[in-house]
Amino acid sequence: MRHACCALLVSLFLLCSHARADIAVIANPDSDILTLERDDIVNIYMGRYNRLPRGELALPIDLAPLRARFYRALVQRELAEINGWWARLVFSGRGSPPHQVSEEATVFELVDHNPNALGYIDAADLRPATRVIFLLREAPE
Repeated sequence: MRHACCALLVSLFLLCSHARADIAVIANPDSDILTLERDDIVNIYMGRYNRLPRGELALPIDLAPLRARFYRALVQRELAEINGWWARLVFSGRGSPPHQVSEEATVFELVDHNPNALGYIDAADLRPATRVIFLLREAPE
């Protein structure tokens, strides 16, 4: 009995540590973007680059409910730090933050209608025709 309880506790711990799904960075299915490197995504979402690798103007989209998880997984920073970063860039005239939306459906809509748009969603919510250009693995908590 004691062995079974220990096994159950270990199983629950392992399930909880993997409870979070990965985050999929997505692009328009008809765009030329097949994949991006992690550094490219960091540079676009942190305002260092405003263009895609082939030179087109990038339109990054932030999904508000997933934003904290995304930036924590991407750059290991909390939202307060990200907001401070963007406040400095905006104040100095060196950039503007990604377009922020509150619903996943809006991310899909914007990405589907703009070949230069990049968005992110919970990988568990992917649709069949979605083009995933990068899979961001979350560290277990």
